[in-house]
Amino acid sequence: MNSNNPSFIMQIMPFLLMILIFYFLLIKPQQKQLKERQKMLSNLKVGDKVLTAGGIIGTISSLNNDQIEVEIAKNVKVTMLKSSVTSVLNN
Repeated sequence: MNSNNPSFIMQIMPFLLMILIFYFLLIKPQQKQLKERQKMLSNLKVGDKVLTAGGIIGTISSLNNDQIEVEIAKNVKVTMLKSSVTSVLNN
């Protein structure tokens, strides 16, 4: 074996390091954010003030399995998917 040739492990080390960096900077934070979003959606309850993906702010008046009814004005209710809620605005 020639001592001038770097070993195979030393050749693939930069690629392994890049994969590790991508995992900790991109994949893991995205998984954490997805987990927090799922928790937020599962904890929705009647009376929560929410912001939807369409920019509508309203109060949840009823919940079903995957749908919610949001009151956006007095006696004006809209039915939408739970997944369209982007955040809960309760203080």
